[in-house]
Parts: sequence; C-alpha cells; structure tokens
Amino acid sequence: MELRDEAFNYPVGDHQLIYQGNVFDFVTDKVQLHTDEPAAQRDYLAHPGAVAIAAVRPVAGADPSSREISDWEILLVRQYRHPVRAFLWEVPAGLLDHAGEDRVSAAKRELWEEANLEAENWQVLVDFFTSPGGSSEHLRVFVAQGISEATGKRFEACEEERDMETAWFSLDQARDALFAGDLHNPSAMASILAVIAALRQGWTGLREAGAPFNPDPLNIPR
Repeated sequence: MELRDEAFNYPVGDHQLIYQGNVFDFVTDKVQLHTDEPAAQRDYLAHPGAVAIAAVRPVAGADPSSREISDWEILLVRQYRHPVRAFLWEVPAGLLDHAGEDRVSAAKRELWEEANLEAENWQVLVDFFTSPGGSSEHLRVFVAQGISEATGKRFEACEEERDMETAWFSLDQARDALFAGDLHNPSAMASILAVIAALRQGWTGLREAGAPFNPDPLNIPR
C-alpha cells in the first residue's frame, strides 16, 4: 500500500457561507458520505493558506558541512497571538493573501517583513494541513539557507508585528524547548523536527522550492 495522502471529494449537496471574515471564512457543507445515510454537516474555516520559513545557518565557527545539530541554529520570532492569549516563539510565516503571488515569493516577502533577511537557497521542507478536521488551511514550510541582511528599506510593521522579536537559537536548544513543552506553535514544531531530520541526512531528499503541493489544496472551494 502506498504511503501517500490522496485528494478526494465526496458529493457536496449544499455549500453555505456562514460568515465572511477579514482573513478566513466560516462555511458549512452538507456532505454525502454514504448513499444509505443522510448527508453529514461539516462546519469549517475556509482559509487562503500560508507559508512558513525555517531559516537556518551554521553557528559561528562551525563547519557548514557538519550534521551535528549543535552546529546549527534556527531563526525564531516571538509574536503575540490573541486567540490563545500568549506570546509564542514561531518561525517567520504569513498568509497567501497577495493576488498572483506564488508560495516562494510569499515566503521571501515574509522573511524580509518579519526579520529583514534574505536567503540564497530555498527548498521545500514540509507541507501540511494545520487542522484538517476543522480548517482548510494549508501550509508549506521552506528551509532557507545562505542567510544575509536584506538590502534596501526595512519593512514598517504594525499591530502585533510591531512588537515582534527575533532571535537565533541552536537546534538542540530549540528541540529541548519543544520536548519540555515550552513551544506550542505548530509550524515551529514541524520546522524544528524536520530541519533536524533533513540535516542528519545531509539535506538530501528535499524538494525544489516550486514543487507542487499534493494533494492540491487550491481545489478546495471557499
């Protein structure tokens, strides 16, 4: 049996927009899962999707070819998240909310906006649905290497991002904080663990930055 998620769409008899928000919508579908049963109601958030960036670099003086996690560090940002009433350490991330912008371009923009950084090398680290039982949000995490300060004017942040802090942490420190229950952001957790796994196999097997997201979440109606 192939270990691979597969796109599938049961017949939807009714699709209703219940609430249209600033970032995402709340919708309800009547889904015909079985022909001998009434249609099931499924309520969920219709989301435009997002990208996240695992920006990594060797610690000062470390061999760039090293596979030891203590020789590498990852960029994290500290941001207030109102729904959970907490400041969370996360990787740079943002919505796919610019018309015509592809995922790679969105990731480059977010790395500049949140950290005033740019990267030479981009690869796909992981793709995932953040909460597939209740949201259509799809998120691609890129691993970015060859990090440098961005040139030109710095992005002027506002609202929660105005107070955002950035810091580099060694991968072993980030891993230990995760297992200690001190980190809770899902994209940060996925990034830390996937970066460690990718590093240990010498960054082999990663997909190119423009690789398709499969199953394609853009086929999900909003």
